[in-house]
Amino acid sequence: MPTKAELKRKAKSQPKLRLRQGDQVVIIAGKDKGERGYVAKISPVENKAYVLKDNPENPDAPLPLNAVIKHKKAKFQGEKSDRLRIPSPIHVSNLMLIDPETDQPTRVGKRREGDKLVRYSKKSGKTLNDQSLINKD
Repeated sequence: MPTKAELKRKAKSQPKLRLRQGDQVVIIAGKDKGERGYVAKISPVENKAYVLKDNPENPDAPLPLNAVIKHKKAKFQGEKSDRLRIPSPIHVSNLMLIDPETDQPTRVGKRREGDKLVRYSKKSGKTLNDQSLINKD
């Protein structure tokens, strides 16, 4: 059984993820394999991310990837039953960043440029500009 100090240490240490919110990604494993979208929310403690894709019919309501169906039963006589698509988190190991230079899936590395630690694309070798990423909330 872990001690209280070990539990505190484990709670404080969050893994450094290669993906960030707003990154364009492709799903490489699972039921939505091959689908492209963007990271809407990321949880470094659980190593999971919520991925959404743009909805051409309604730009204000993006479509969730790796979604689960929740059935909502009608509670009143005039109400209709419904099937809701709820976004489900996907493990970050099942996601791959899309290189903005080549528009292909790529692995992400980290390197030191000057005094900063930056992310770079392993396929093209270019630095990923984190400020230019569009944050889609």
